[in-house]
Amino acid sequence: MSDAQRVAVHRDNPDGHVRILFAHGAGAGLQSDFMQYFALGLALHDIDVVRFNFPYWQKFMDTGVRRPPNPMAQLEHCMQTVAAQFDDSKPLFVMGKSMGARVAFRIADQVQAQAAIGLGYPFHPLGKPDKLRVDDLANQCTHNLILQGERDGFGKPAEVATYSLPKNVEVQWLAHGDHSFEPTKRSGLERREVWQTAIDRVCTFIEKVNAKTRA
Repeated sequence: MSDAQRVAVHRDNPDGHVRILFAHGAGAGLQSDFMQYFALGLALHDIDVVRFNFPYWQKFMDTGVRRPPNPMAQLEHCMQTVAAQFDDSKPLFVMGKSMGARVAFRIADQVQAQAAIGLGYPFHPLGKPDKLRVDDLANQCTHNLILQGERDGFGKPAEVATYSLPKNVEVQWLAHGDHSFEPTKRSGLERREVWQTAIDRVCTFIEKVNAKTRA
């Protein structure tokens, strides 16, 4: 990698039989509470989870100066470069939080992923429901999954129901969750409960995809 593309990479459970390449969102890097909780939770299910920082976030970590996200082409190149570090035969799933989900869906074919998984997909910019990002979901994977909080301002159930999504994209809703799957106090749920539900659904999805691949 060039200096502009050299980024931190962290693996949880390298011996896992399935690999997830996990991309962070625009406002937090690989060490955020969300990224760590999901990575460690998935690692307990025999999954090799690979987290990394996009270049702009790595620059922030190195200098303390916040920068806007790199252009999409650079984000894609970064994620593809991390994927290329591994030359084994483990089944690969690409997953991302918010912006990272867009990148994951866009590179799924190039890295020969079994499927793409989005956690809080930004169907549109906040407050701009007419600027859809549905085209980013198109790939050749047989199955893809999006987990979305019912209160997510980047795409609520009533909005998403009107979209023409690719037939290979399944959207599952997390009750009481927002864009980061945080529940309301009124719901009586703890954050860890909703996050664990999301982890369980990701694991179930991976098991189903792998079973169909082996069939």
